[in-house]
Amino acid sequence: MAVIDGKWCRMECDQMPYADLSFGIKMEKLLHKEISQYQEIIVFKSQFFGNVLVLDGTLQVAEFDEFVYHEMMANLPLNCHSDPKTVLVVGGGDGGIARELLKHHSVEKVVVCEIDEKVVDVCKKYFPKLSESFSDVRTELVIGDGIEYIKDQSGAFDVIITDPHDNTGAAKGLHEEGYYNSMKRALKPNGLICSEGKDMYFELPVVKRLMTFSRKIFPKVAYGYAVTPSYAPGHIGFLLCGTNPNTSFKEPLKTLTENEIKERKLKYYSSDIHRACFILPNHIRELQYLRTVQFEARQKELYPDGTLQQ
Repeated sequence: MAVIDGKWCRMECDQMPYADLSFGIKMEKLLHKEISQYQEIIVFKSQFFGNVLVLDGTLQVAEFDEFVYHEMMANLPLNCHSDPKTVLVVGGGDGGIARELLKHHSVEKVVVCEIDEKVVDVCKKYFPKLSESFSDVRTELVIGDGIEYIKDQSGAFDVIITDPHDNTGAAKGLHEEGYYNSMKRALKPNGLICSEGKDMYFELPVVKRLMTFSRKIFPKVAYGYAVTPSYAPGHIGFLLCGTNPNTSFKEPLKTLTENEIKERKLKYYSSDIHRACFILPNHIRELQYLRTVQFEARQKELYPDGTLQQ
């Protein structure tokens, strides 16, 4: 939940380990607050972070560093695909991922399926540099449940990107095995997916669960991360899956020149950053590839009440 306390907006949660953490940003001005059909929507202005979007108490977008997440979510999968033409974004109502996708000349169509139209409306008003992607003729905006939408798609997309705001409420199903099976059916041959992959410290059990069932569905799976100052753990993960076992996520098919980086106005992503994001700390490599019983025992030791056990 978001707690507005005088000039501060604090993001708090009653579930461990977040219950031991309060992340706050000082507000210059509260710009917008409402409860939509699906969630609480707050926008405020910060002197350092710029305009900030908070959904159900979770920070989603800060103008200061939004480019990190959006550039990585778009470029990691697209630069590993030989010819991405059709892309689906589930979530992404702020338009930031679509903005980055449209910088790729091969992309002919981007479908953004956002469940909450209020998020789109708010972002058009307060985050115009992100939502400008909705005015591009290649973008199709669908207001609806992405889980249901994708069930009707078969072999329709080269790349599917999932940008859920959390693993609760309307977005909870976007972190489940059934949804990943639906994504696989909706992909064209050699298709790829990229999903927001939580973080490596506070949500290790969730990461493990995502990696475990993804490997049952897809022959190629990888996990990377990027540094995001405005996100409470300081970093955010990316889960990539491919239908072709020969796909190499750690070595991009397309490497960008300095001129291309400048032309696309990329502030974070580069081919070197692409490679580096898959170099993980030792305890994460153990989780990803060994699936040890010791890890389960360690989690029970850390959280004996089982709050984070999935």
